[in-house]
Amino acid sequence: MRWIVARLNTKKTLGMASVLVVIALGATYSLWWPTFSSFIDRTLQQRRAVNAPVDEHAGHDHGAEGHEDHAGHDHAAHDESTALELNAQSLKNLGLSSDYLKPIELSDYKRTITIPAIVAAKPGRTQIRVSSPLSGVVTHVHAVTGEAVTAGTLLFEVRLTYEDLVDTQTQFLKTLSELDVERREIARLEEVTQSGAISAKTLLERKYSRDKTESSLAATREALKLHGLSAAQIATIETERKLLRDLAIVTPDIDSHDKTEEMRLSRLPFRPVSFQTEQARRPDLTSRPLIIEDLKIQKGQGVMSGEMLCSLSDFSQLYIEGQAFEQDAPTVTRAAQNGWMIDAIVQSTSGQEVVQGLKLAFVGNSVDPATRTLSFFVELPNQILRDDTNADGQRFLTWKFRVGQRLQLQVPVDVWKDQIVLPVDAVVKDGADWYAFQQNGDHFDRIAVHVKHRDQSSVVIDNDGVLFPGDVVALRAAHQLQMALKNKSGGGVDPHAGHNH
Repeated sequence: MRWIVARLNTKKTLGMASVLVVIALGATYSLWWPTFSSFIDRTLQQRRAVNAPVDEHAGHDHGAEGHEDHAGHDHAAHDESTALELNAQSLKNLGLSSDYLKPIELSDYKRTITIPAIVAAKPGRTQIRVSSPLSGVVTHVHAVTGEAVTAGTLLFEVRLTYEDLVDTQTQFLKTLSELDVERREIARLEEVTQSGAISAKTLLERKYSRDKTESSLAATREALKLHGLSAAQIATIETERKLLRDLAIVTPDIDSHDKTEEMRLSRLPFRPVSFQTEQARRPDLTSRPLIIEDLKIQKGQGVMSGEMLCSLSDFSQLYIEGQAFEQDAPTVTRAAQNGWMIDAIVQSTSGQEVVQGLKLAFVGNSVDPATRTLSFFVELPNQILRDDTNADGQRFLTWKFRVGQRLQLQVPVDVWKDQIVLPVDAVVKDGADWYAFQQNGDHFDRIAVHVKHRDQSSVVIDNDGVLFPGDVVALRAAHQLQMALKNKSGGGVDPHAGHNH
């Protein structure tokens, strides 16, 4: 009986110990699992190398020529029937440079849907209209269609003929003169009043009249501001006591209107279009360039207040407008909620280019009743392809992306973590099998792989122990390598035919 009780106690102790061991292993998982996983990967690689097919010609004596053909080849590491030896010229012909021979790395794969899209302008930001704030006659046109200008660049000079502005300036100068008279009279009366020759009431009335004149002057000053004159221009009128007749219209600053006055007097400093400064010679120092478009006026032409003179376009930041069908709307909304980045596919004569990592700005809240599509907008930073300045100092730019250009958007449906992702040209299909080509010294071994998913640009390979992170594979030209391997196995004369081994 005691023996049975002791056995039961021992079993309970072992059970509790097992539970404690499992808990300890779980708590220290992050410490021991990476090392253990690496050990398993190394063991599988060694077993795969040991079990690789052995060259059927190993140990055969084919003479000096045969020995030279196989010198330096590791027949224990690859099967000649599924391996290709490529020289430097072959690698160049296939485009297998160092950029396309890289170790495999685990990465996240985004399963996507493709949605048609078009490059669109940013409302209120891409296009800016330059209008004449006052009526007048254009005395000079500095702007040139297609030219790139920056904030503060002189565009037009206008001789003011706006009667109301002339009258307001005249009233302002008249009020200034009246105020000067009132101030001098008050100064005289203050001296006379101290002697008792004139009563203080007369002095007080003159002070009331001065205050009234100052109020009228302040109102006229505000009227000039409403006409478009700046504080500096009004101060110039007050100092010089002359009417302002010429108006300089310059490029506005789309980011801040405090730094740049859009209207300046011609007597104030400005920068003409053709004037080369340090900023013009170094575009990285300039503000955002604007392209002059839709130039409407000519020298000597009369313009009315509010009439459009030209338009300026800022192409540095654009939108991509995607047009998703109603059934794709939940996918687009989920991508926006998760903050997933979107890729754009641009077709050109040289092939297709993928612009990665674009941010989804916003999703529309209405469906177009005609096309039954939902619009969503993706941020598109633009790039300057050409920046040239001619002999006259006029700068011309060519942007990479253009408004109206058609492309495709890849919107993520799901994200798979830690996958083997290869370019679509890195694998080739032959019947029911998919193959990749692994670099093995100066050979490329054909490896059968399982393709979990495939889209227009990428394939996801099953991480089942056939290929490991760190293996170097050909990231392109898999089809050409497969054809070369078939030609090798099916064509030509066997160099060992008729030999008696």
